[in-house]
Amino acid sequence: MSETRKIAAILVADVVGYSRLAGADEDRTLSRLRGLRSDLIDPAIAAHHGRIVKRTGDGSLIEFRSVVDAVRCAIEVQTGLVERNAGVPPERRIEFRVGVHLGDVVEEADGDLMGDGVNIAARLEGIAKPGEICLSEDAYRQVKGRLDLAVSDLGPTKLKNISEPIRVYSLEVGQPAQPKPAPTPATQKSAPPRLSMVVLPFANIGADPEQEHFVDGVTESLTTDLSRIRGSFVIARNTAFTYKGKHVDLKQIGRELNVRYVLEGSVQRGGNRMRVNVQLIDAETGNHLWAERFDKPLADLFDMQDEIVARLAGALNAQLVAAEAHRAEKAPNPDSMDLYFQGLAWLNKGATPDNLAHARRFYDRALIADPDNVDALIGSAAADALAGALFYVTDPVAAFTSAEAKLTQAMSSVPDHPRGHMTLGFVHIYTKRAVQGIAECEHALALDRNLAHAHSLVGFGKIYIGRAKETEAHVAEALRLSPRDTLAYLWMNIAALAKNLLDLHEQAVAWSRRAIEGNRNYPFPYFNLGTALARLGRLDEARSAVKAGLALNPSYTISRHHANVTSMTDDPTYLAQAELYFDRLRKAGAPEA
Repeated sequence: MSETRKIAAILVADVVGYSRLAGADEDRTLSRLRGLRSDLIDPAIAAHHGRIVKRTGDGSLIEFRSVVDAVRCAIEVQTGLVERNAGVPPERRIEFRVGVHLGDVVEEADGDLMGDGVNIAARLEGIAKPGEICLSEDAYRQVKGRLDLAVSDLGPTKLKNISEPIRVYSLEVGQPAQPKPAPTPATQKSAPPRLSMVVLPFANIGADPEQEHFVDGVTESLTTDLSRIRGSFVIARNTAFTYKGKHVDLKQIGRELNVRYVLEGSVQRGGNRMRVNVQLIDAETGNHLWAERFDKPLADLFDMQDEIVARLAGALNAQLVAAEAHRAEKAPNPDSMDLYFQGLAWLNKGATPDNLAHARRFYDRALIADPDNVDALIGSAAADALAGALFYVTDPVAAFTSAEAKLTQAMSSVPDHPRGHMTLGFVHIYTKRAVQGIAECEHALALDRNLAHAHSLVGFGKIYIGRAKETEAHVAEALRLSPRDTLAYLWMNIAALAKNLLDLHEQAVAWSRRAIEGNRNYPFPYFNLGTALARLGRLDEARSAVKAGLALNPSYTISRHHANVTSMTDDPTYLAQAELYFDRLRKAGAPEA
């Protein structure tokens, strides 16, 4: 029987004193309970996107897309019961206890849920008073600040058959929350938004008036490109340039503009070379988060400006994600975007099974906190697609199907999401639609010209339509835009594969070794290296390379790889090249099945 592990918002409810009520008048009690379900409870569950997992007499186990939905449903039901019980003698009232928890569950093939997430929700329901809703700390974090009800912190509570105490919060339906004190002038200013920054005018070292326009051009173009980062807030050029030539404390600038980050830099010309230095600073602490230097021969100034800005924008995107993830780790009550940034940071660490699992867990938590978080939905799709592409799951087709469904949902609300189109392109390439996949990646580049990974995927797609000769140029463009990219090892491996298929094995060896140097925990460059070395007659080295790849991915077999690639394309040029590739991989010692 297949099962799925996931994070879910779980609500458990039952009737207080049901046995007593049924003992006094069973038929009347059942009739009233059925009426409540049809008129109040089931409509509320449907309105808040719940799924009734099962009912056990007077009890219910319900799964929701988010804790917010679960708590709103519980409040609606409990409020409705208060109204319906008005005038009813206490001994005849139907009242519910409710427990809500956000946690890990196992979904069985028949849809039933099991695991700690269910157990804790059930124990929370057991300690709730009649008409109350008890939340675990994990659930309460998701709704804190959104409730207009009185909340009681019950503190760490020992629950039956749960090993560790859990902090519990109780919501008292019908009791309004205490009004918050009026803000003072010191507290009225909101915290700086995520990804908020100012690009200060770059300093012109040497004060050469002839290069002043170049220096200002770099600042302006970088401001424009960074503003394209989804979710970013970049101070406009005119405001930023009011600081030109002034020595102002960077923390003061952060307070004045209410931004988290300050980017500053300088340009210096020496002989026939141009040097650009850049620093990213945390405006709240003044700490330096990242620095980069570009030292290039003088060429066409506009071409240089484009290259420098493209490289900076790509590198800064990754650095800002890492900075936001670091902040989120320290947040006492992380929200959906905090969880999204932590998921993206794990994905950026490299496509290992462990990293993908961590990323997916954070994305799932982000979506439970906010089902409309499009970035988290696309991130989750990317994790699914990578797991299918890298043979980390037993059913790659199911992984790609899941990824495509998530992408379709995400882009129905944000149709011009660059990473959404790029990830959809990746899925298309792996599902026998390489031409459409290339078009999706090109669309992504039209939306964000600095999306280096999209360039590599265009080259990857061309392998599967028999145009591997063109692949290296696309990989080179990705590396030009982002030479230190966390995904660069994937791009180098794509080039290595293309060279192997083209019988350019010395070049395949070189690209494979570069990919391995970029990430020694990624198995496929070892297989590419083994294939190339086998063709060159260096069998001992080839077998050592394949052995290293199998140590990283023990489930790899030629038959699985063969089935995967033949499901990707029916292009005769590629299929002929692939057969030779697999023959050499067999010589290098890769297992057939």
